[in-house]
Order: sequence, then C-alpha cells, then structure tokens
Amino acid sequence: MEIENFIYIVILTFFPGLELRASIPYAILVSDLGISMIPIILLLNIILGEIVFYSLNISLDFFLKIKIIRKIYNKIVQRVQKKAQKYIEKYGVIGLAIFIGIPLPGSGVYTGALAAFIFGFKKKDFLKANILGVSIAGLLVTLVILSGYSIFNLKL
Repeated sequence: MEIENFIYIVILTFFPGLELRASIPYAILVSDLGISMIPIILLLNIILGEIVFYSLNISLDFFLKIKIIRKIYNKIVQRVQKKAQKYIEKYGVIGLAIFIGIPLPGSGVYTGALAAFIFGFKKKDFLKANILGVSIAGLLVTLVILSGYSIFNLKL
C-alpha cells in the first residue's frame, strides 16, 4: 500500500494545477506516509519547475510551429503575463517566488516556470524563486491541513 500511495503522491505532484496543493493533503490525510513525505513532495515540485523551465528554453520554438499549440500557448501567455506581471515587475525574483508560492489555482511551478521564461529570467534566478516559492506553498498548505486537523480535533 505504501508504494501505491507514493505513486499517487508523485502523480498528484506532477499533475498541472494540482501539484503540492493536492499531494501534501493526500500524504497527510489519506496515505500511510503522512508528514514524512513533505520534504520529498517539495523536492519533486522543485525538480518539476526546473524541468518545465528547461523544457521551455529548449523545445518551445519547435512546438510553436504547430498552429494549434501556438494558439493555446499565446492564450496561456496572456493569462500568465496578466497574473504574474504585478509581482515580477515590482519585486523580481522575490515576486516570482511569491507568485509560485501562492497555493491557488493559476499559480505554482508550471505557471511560475512559464512566467520566468516569458519575463526572461536566468536559470539561476528561476532556481532561487522556484525553491523559495515551493517552500512557501508547501508551508502554507501544510499549515492549513494541520490547522484543520486541530480545529476539528482530529488525530494524525
């Protein structure tokens, strides 16, 4: 059962829109693995961000030659620019970290990596923002889940 739960956690962590916002609650509330999985989830999420950022830098030009992908990409870019611009233009790397760290739909490492790519972040600066942002999101999600346990007098 532990290996199944581990696989579910990895899938949730890598799934766009869910990421650690889903895998941390799953680890704590459902799986037998519990809080001990949080460092692994954070590491997986950081690695995911780096893979996405690297992939955008390497292969985006190739995929944009396909009309439907270019159309979808342009819509996503407009949405990401609108959401991330206020954070990034004002605060730079810290702003991107905050954008990644807000555990709400439309933020996270997928969107953060795209925002970093759009705004021309260097790999080193994205890595800093990615690590800080994922840490912020992980802390917030964990605190919310554990607070809920406390409020409802549930036992871990």
